[in-house]
Amino acid sequence: MTHPFDLRLDVLTQAYREGRLTPREVINTLRERALALNPEFNTFIYLLTSEELEPYLAALEGHSPQTLPLYGVPFAIKDNIDLAGIVTTAACPAFAYRAEQDATIVGQLIALGAIPLGKTNLDQFATGLNGTRSPYGACRNSVNADYPSGGSSAGSSLAVALGLASFALGTDTAGSGPAALNNLVGLKATKGLLSTAGVVPACRTLDCVTFFTATAEEASQLLALTAVKDPRDDYSRANPAWNGAQAFGLPEAGFRFGVPDRLEFLGCTESEALYHAAKARLIALGGVPVTIDFSPFLAAATLLYNGPWVAERYHVAGALIAQQPNAVLPVIRDVLSKAPGTDAVAAFDAQYQLQHFKRLCDEVMATLDCVLTSTYPRPVTLAELAEEPVKRNSELGIYTNFMNLLDYAAVAVPAGFMANGLPSGVTLFGRAFTDQYLLSLAGALQRYQNLLLPGDRALQATAPTTTASHDRLPVVVCGAHLDGLALNHQLRQRGATLRETTRSAPHYRLFALADGKRPGMVRDREQGAAIALEVWDLPHAEVGSFLAGIPAPLGLGKVELEDGRWLTGFICEEYGLQGAEDITAFGGWRAWLTHQQ
Repeated sequence: MTHPFDLRLDVLTQAYREGRLTPREVINTLRERALALNPEFNTFIYLLTSEELEPYLAALEGHSPQTLPLYGVPFAIKDNIDLAGIVTTAACPAFAYRAEQDATIVGQLIALGAIPLGKTNLDQFATGLNGTRSPYGACRNSVNADYPSGGSSAGSSLAVALGLASFALGTDTAGSGPAALNNLVGLKATKGLLSTAGVVPACRTLDCVTFFTATAEEASQLLALTAVKDPRDDYSRANPAWNGAQAFGLPEAGFRFGVPDRLEFLGCTESEALYHAAKARLIALGGVPVTIDFSPFLAAATLLYNGPWVAERYHVAGALIAQQPNAVLPVIRDVLSKAPGTDAVAAFDAQYQLQHFKRLCDEVMATLDCVLTSTYPRPVTLAELAEEPVKRNSELGIYTNFMNLLDYAAVAVPAGFMANGLPSGVTLFGRAFTDQYLLSLAGALQRYQNLLLPGDRALQATAPTTTASHDRLPVVVCGAHLDGLALNHQLRQRGATLRETTRSAPHYRLFALADGKRPGMVRDREQGAAIALEVWDLPHAEVGSFLAGIPAPLGLGKVELEDGRWLTGFICEEYGLQGAEDITAFGGWRAWLTHQQ
């Protein structure tokens, strides 16, 4: 399907700067196009009128793309997220109310210059993974009419896939199937990173606001602009400095990604082949696959709908169900029917189970940079959903339902197309607050596979010039902190893991300091040599205490490795070499210790 505009953030901004387009022209054209497409796709529950759009357009007067980062950028809002003055329905007319103020995330985006086009369709009360559970009509897939668009953020994914918005807001209690089914990037950021104030919750303790974009780079930009702690949201969390905009970059070779030992594709050979192709691409990008025990992740996933979190969903819709049962779709009533029978004992039992799974999963994640899964095992048709709505819906969530329960960040990224044209996708997930790193990997994967974007546009993306980073700082050690030596426990007790054994560039000299217990490494381009080293990944939260415990004359600075990288590592001040013995010829501290024995 041809799109009237290239709505990617950088392309649209450039068009505004050059005067080739104006926000008024773009918004008016998109509104007319949305009206024309809505009977077929049921993308929007409500489109703003020309009169309702006018204040947003007028507010841009006196501004430009130079003063507002999202100047004139059209976006769509899932209709469980408030837009001031517009009715929020959560896809339930009997529940609807007129929002008095913007949800925090909506207000942020408008203040940055973005223009809301309308409220998008969803599975009622965000309870579903397919996009058909709505009295406003089922959302069909953007590419193949026999399939759904995915849910619950069905309309939001369609708004971007159909070229009606640069990006769209969704919500996730699990993962991002709609992105995979519509050839999009879906960012399910760390819980609390994007404010949920002004969002009708599905499970308030688990919900996340999400972004749908054409590219990972756009999702990175939007996250950096909006990840701010919000006093309106009791579940809001501050974004650590290591997860800021500067963390988005080019992933270094050697990253370790988990590959589940149990992969379920429900008989779909195409889904399986596309997953393994994505795995091969990550390897080609320098990734190291690590087979992991996936059973605790899958066990945690069962708790989302089979545990007391269904009662949390009932917290929102329960009163309406009790008073007007027919106001709620039968399939939603069926899902929530067991909630009133959940007692406090069962709730605590489930929390204990989840904590057990969380411990096991975190142990797996501690040694990895991310895990690669398929976003869904196999696509299901609209006909299959009509015949077995609960079973087929559940199948779509196998690889997503554990994400928020376990407090992980996740990015869905396109992985190719099936023979019938239907898009497929994979998900990269990782520890909380590694969002920008996951987006970096997703961006690298997009550039490598170079798939067409929605609207059949070429990606045309250039690689970042900076290096991607996450919640672990690579620390270079050359002496007593080496694996198995006297001070290595100082790294391990802080959760550090050994990343690699390597050598420095041939520009260093190594000395045994006067106390005989530690080496000192100094840079010397004239008489230096390569020194044996180890690189340990140290959690950023532990760097301060580690640094504080390093006695003079040693400290942390930048060390050049044999492959040209400059990493944080141990260095020695010149004054500390008084009485020291030059042991450079031994090539490393271990060799020196062996010589001393």
